[in-house]
Amino acid sequence: MKKPELLSPAGNMECLKAAVSAGADAVYLAGQNFGARAYASNFTDEELIEAIKYCHLYGVKVYVTVNTMITEELVKPCIKYIDFLHKSNVDALIMSDIGMIDYARRTYPNLEIHVSTQAHIHNLEGARFVESLGIKRVVLARETDIDTLKQIKENTNIELEVFVHGALCICYSGQCLMSSLIGGRSGNKGTCAQSCRMKYSFEHEGKIINKDNYLLSTKDLNTLEYIGDLIDIGIDSLKIEGRMKSKEYVYLVTKLYRKAIDSYVENKIINIDEEEINNLKKIFNRKYTKGFLNYEDNNNFTNPERPNHIGTNLGKVISYKNGFVKIKLCDNLNVKDGIRILNKEEDYGTTIFKMKKNNNFVEEAFKDDIIEIKIEKRVDVDDLVVKTTDYKLVNEIDKYIEEGRKIKIKGTIKCKLNEPIILKLTDSVNNVEVKSDFNIEESINRPTTKEDIFNHINKLGNTIYEFDELTIINDDNIFINIKDLNEIRREAIDKLNNKRLYQIPYKYQEYNIELNEYTEEFGYSYLIHDMDDYNKCKDKAKDIITDNVELYNDLVLDDKMILKIPRVINEYPNYNIKVLIGEFGSINKFNDKISDFSFNIANSYAVAFMHSNNIKRVTLSIELNEFEIKKLVDNYKERYNKLPNLEVIISSIPESMVSKFNLVNYLNVPNNDNYLIDKFKNKFKVEIKDKLMYIYHFKKVEIDDISNLIDMGINTLRIEC
Repeated sequence: MKKPELLSPAGNMECLKAAVSAGADAVYLAGQNFGARAYASNFTDEELIEAIKYCHLYGVKVYVTVNTMITEELVKPCIKYIDFLHKSNVDALIMSDIGMIDYARRTYPNLEIHVSTQAHIHNLEGARFVESLGIKRVVLARETDIDTLKQIKENTNIELEVFVHGALCICYSGQCLMSSLIGGRSGNKGTCAQSCRMKYSFEHEGKIINKDNYLLSTKDLNTLEYIGDLIDIGIDSLKIEGRMKSKEYVYLVTKLYRKAIDSYVENKIINIDEEEINNLKKIFNRKYTKGFLNYEDNNNFTNPERPNHIGTNLGKVISYKNGFVKIKLCDNLNVKDGIRILNKEEDYGTTIFKMKKNNNFVEEAFKDDIIEIKIEKRVDVDDLVVKTTDYKLVNEIDKYIEEGRKIKIKGTIKCKLNEPIILKLTDSVNNVEVKSDFNIEESINRPTTKEDIFNHINKLGNTIYEFDELTIINDDNIFINIKDLNEIRREAIDKLNNKRLYQIPYKYQEYNIELNEYTEEFGYSYLIHDMDDYNKCKDKAKDIITDNVELYNDLVLDDKMILKIPRVINEYPNYNIKVLIGEFGSINKFNDKISDFSFNIANSYAVAFMHSNNIKRVTLSIELNEFEIKKLVDNYKERYNKLPNLEVIISSIPESMVSKFNLVNYLNVPNNDNYLIDKFKNKFKVEIKDKLMYIYHFKKVEIDDISNLIDMGINTLRIEC
């Protein structure tokens, strides 16, 4: 049975060391730019170099995320950064922008590329497509179920990486525009404002049926129950989310999944006890869901009550008077622990610095004790109390992290009279040998004993190693200077370190791509939904797009018609018609095709890639502004000496989200006339189509002045009815 890689998050150096200490096989992290978690601490260039060396000494791989949408003005700094990472010996890049992926694969043949979950690969054809590009690994969408994972594994040779724990997005990754459209903070550019974690009311047919709840806020993924299934399928890497989390969280969750993986591979069982789960809950949890691995968790996917860390049950308020609250405990409590009282009006959180039991100040209290604390907000009898920080647990974890992880080595030292000292070390993969430049002499006074040799060769305290076995072959009546024993140990350790710091050969070759020539053919396309839309636009349209299959069949004789293929799809229709595609699996499934906004095309390299794969017209990301579009077009013309064939959406009510979670079913209402309403009274239409939930922006997004777009050479402007 193949043991999968355990891949842990590192938002900073402390978290990286916690992951390594807890047994991660690899870590993923980001630099100061181009990572999808821009608000994590992340790593400077100097810290990245240090992190890579640190991890490689421990035999841990380092993957760096370059998984944001790269607009044209960011292309040069991104390319420079990719080059820097390759020279710095990174094990792989996790990338999502297809233009930068294509550039990297064409110019750096020794650089391993993993396609990020932001690239929206969720089916067999998508995995096959990126495999055909020479990509080593794909990070599959979190929505991918076990049957599809198995299908992909059995029908491709590409490595599969799957998220197993941590925060979830309500929307398919790489497909969410809500934060960008509402406030200009783009999830695709790494600056998501987490609009899904806000309160919404739900309106059905004009009536509010659910008021001010966190209807889109997901629970945290926890797949311990499925680790055995994922290992049996042959998933190559099990990934923990959490680059915004604390070092204690990273350590605990890594340790937990390390134990689960090892126990299943060794014994076919997952031996995790309730206390370990409870400890993790104390550090961070939003309640848990198994996600969509087996479908049944669709109604256990969100936590409408609270979007943040809910801790563990601590007790209940039994009285409140004049700023003092009494709590009956159902768990232990210590000074410096953090608590939150869950009040119907507003939660109250605090750190315990003083507490009384039986009118006496105490440092700790226990289950069934009644304690009294002073608080700054009125609360109510029967309010639940949760523990959100466990001070003793945090200290305990910090000690484990400080102690670090040790690499087991074997050693043999030979100390024979009139011969040089010979020390051999092995970590089971790398072997080193060191000889002294002198021969051992006979002892005159006190001989050097086997115990002396052991004590000084075994002094590995400030290294990453510890001896699993140390064999000493020595003569009795010899003398060795202690300084020489220490020096030969240091030299051997340095040699072993150098062998463990492997080097990935840097290789650069010129970027080259073959492209077709396109001509300027300006016109309008219209996205329609019914016959009324068709009648309004048929005479002025260059192309007419619809996602309504029945409508398309009725109008198929109109050679302007284009059928829009869903951007989330697992089974492809056998069409030999002109189609608008929205995800990578469709590229090799259809012949006559144009691409939609959902590919997040934002730079000239990405446009070139799409054209080179027989995409006849490329729709740009709706997140681009006029300046970014112009720069893209100008650079394309300059680099390739050709015109691109581009489409820009100038009027639409955009799909903010597409989700596998069905809020309409969850609230048990019919699928018609449904809206989410935010605190500003903005109304977001909610529709279920083909078992997927689509949430639309609350208003039309339009570009009023189109003359500049036409002057740039944009061939098609789209209006979505």
